[in-house]
Amino acid sequence: MSVYTVKQMARLSGVSVRALHHYDAIGLLRPRAVGANGYRYYDREDLLRLQQILFHRALETPLKDIQAALDDPGFDLAAALRAHRVRLASEAERYARLVDIVDRTLADLKGDETMEDKEMFKGFDPAKQARHEAELVERYGEPMAERIAQSTAGMKSWGKGDWAGFQQEAAAIEHDMARALSQGLPVDSDPVTAIMRRHWAWIAKSWNREPTPDAFAGLAHLYQDNPEFTARYEAIAPGLTEYLAEAMRAFAERRAA
Repeated sequence: MSVYTVKQMARLSGVSVRALHHYDAIGLLRPRAVGANGYRYYDREDLLRLQQILFHRALETPLKDIQAALDDPGFDLAAALRAHRVRLASEAERYARLVDIVDRTLADLKGDETMEDKEMFKGFDPAKQARHEAELVERYGEPMAERIAQSTAGMKSWGKGDWAGFQQEAAAIEHDMARALSQGLPVDSDPVTAIMRRHWAWIAKSWNREPTPDAFAGLAHLYQDNPEFTARYEAIAPGLTEYLAEAMRAFAERRAA
């Protein structure tokens, strides 16, 4: 039977050593054995459990719910895989619709196609957006409702080029952060700080106002706590949610100083 150290497990799965240590600390994925030298050792059962964790993360399941499901005495791996397949197929259809919107918007920008304004938003989930907004208001109080209204008002004036540029910058920031994570750059390093400066500006454009350091740090906590955000970032690069949140808090502290 193959046995893997935490570094080997990280290379094999793409999950960062930092994330594996976190999973161990919260009891979500404990190594099969710990050597006298303190090294963690994982076996094939651990690999399968990690695969389940990543499936659940991709499907926006909170960590506490993942642990409850996997530790249930009645857990059936084959049944879980079949259930994942059904949900992933549904998500694949939804993302295919979103890809079509991207392609049609790009074609419209080039002048190859005329797209009705209302068609720009087909495929998005209004109920999910409403949940995000309600969560923000619940967490930060009624002043957040006013900020959401301010943000919405600002976006009403955006044209198709504004939306395309906004989405492209978000993707570029996420890509650059994932690369910084893979390079092991500290969250307060100059390259990561430069990315955070762009992220700050991106948030300011989204909110139609400059964020305060406290609000920027609070958004980092929201990214970590909300399963939809964590699923998005973990799908880009395992460990990216925590890395991004730490970088945002470090940048906020620097702005507040």
